[in-house]
Amino acid sequence: MTSLLDGLDIVLVKTRFPENIGMTARACVNMGCSSLCLVDPERWDREKARPLATPKGQDLLDGVKVYTDLPEAVAPVTLVVGTTARVGGWRQSLLSPRRAAADVAEALARGERVALVFGPEDRGLNNEEITHCHKLVTIPTDPAASSLNLAQAVLLLLYECANAVRNRPGKDAGNAEKNHPGSGRQVTAAEQERLMESLKDMLLRLDYLHGDNPDYFIMPWRRLFSRAGLRRHEYDALMGLCRQVRHKLG
Repeated sequence: MTSLLDGLDIVLVKTRFPENIGMTARACVNMGCSSLCLVDPERWDREKARPLATPKGQDLLDGVKVYTDLPEAVAPVTLVVGTTARVGGWRQSLLSPRRAAADVAEALARGERVALVFGPEDRGLNNEEITHCHKLVTIPTDPAASSLNLAQAVLLLLYECANAVRNRPGKDAGNAEKNHPGSGRQVTAAEQERLMESLKDMLLRLDYLHGDNPDYFIMPWRRLFSRAGLRRHEYDALMGLCRQVRHKLG
């Protein structure tokens, strides 16, 4: 049976409590999302999660996929949207839930796979983890009570995504692009990560980046390529450029 948000993965990173995973499973089925992934959960006990998932969420719990790290979990995905409550530093150009949901709906309409990534309950995604996210979204709250339960955050974003899918303008044009993708498929997260590593190596060789914190200084390039929505032929051209520079510089 097809669900409203087929193609969307909810990815929970280093979740601490199985009960929160159960409540997240319930939120997923409420909104028509059929894929739940865990990355290095602190304690994963399916039986403790079951009561909070309610009867409707049991099948989703049985199909939960567990990964050792975030890059592995999002490798086949073309759009990775991370969540954050913090701003500044590495966390720039934050989207509202509605804006992020519109981007998710457009990607799903093109037949692409999308991931919404949530960090641990007590601290959220760290700086290294957000480097694997193409876009960042934040849920505005009252400053006096800014903390959201994990399942609440998942439910809010899935609600916006479900609405965006239902109300997306130009549906026929999106379906035409999915059926006749003349410009080639969009690159996956794994491919974009390989490109970022090659680009970082090239820029270090050119002395454009400094060795003290290259991952931070390459963040604008990550954001640029995430906004660009690279296609496979563009990825191949950029990888070829990096190889040629490496060959010339030795």
